Amino acid sequence: MTTTVNPVLRVAPAAPAEAAAHFRAGLAFHTDVSDVAAALAADGDPGFVLVDSRSTEAWDQGHIPGALHLPTALVPEQAERLLDRSVPVVTYCWGPGCNGAARAALALAELGYGVKEMLGGFEYWVREGLAFETWQGRERRAPDPLTAPVDAGDCGC
Repeated sequence: MTTTVNPVLRVAPAAPAEAAAHFRAGLAFHTDVSDVAAALAADGDPGFVLVDSRSTEAWDQGHIPGALHLPTALVPEQAERLLDRSVPVVTYCWGPGCNGAARAALALAELGYGVKEMLGGFEYWVREGLAFETWQGRERRAPDPLTAPVDAGDCGC
């Protein structure tokens, strides 16, 4: 008798301790839009600097209020002037299809900064109905029902 294994279980799940180590490590490198929004909305210093790593044209189309604009290509020459190494940095770019935030995070880490990447980027910030700024002022779009948090500050995950 032949047992067919489905594609999901063709490779067995990792042992629980290995899985825990893997996911713990992932959380050391990533954060998400809901967590960043909650930290920025709380009273006081969020404890990190939010860096938009996109081009000037993209920044002008819209960016997260309070973010610092530091395009990835300029990190090596401008980071030291703009950022304090003792303050963690959270990078973002357009969205899941863009690796600019990862490249900026790598460049910052290589310069000695503690850094995380915000998963979802600007795209998911806007899709969750959060306010953003353009050269014309603040804007907000209706939340996308497929991505918007179920509760304020909670993605429902």
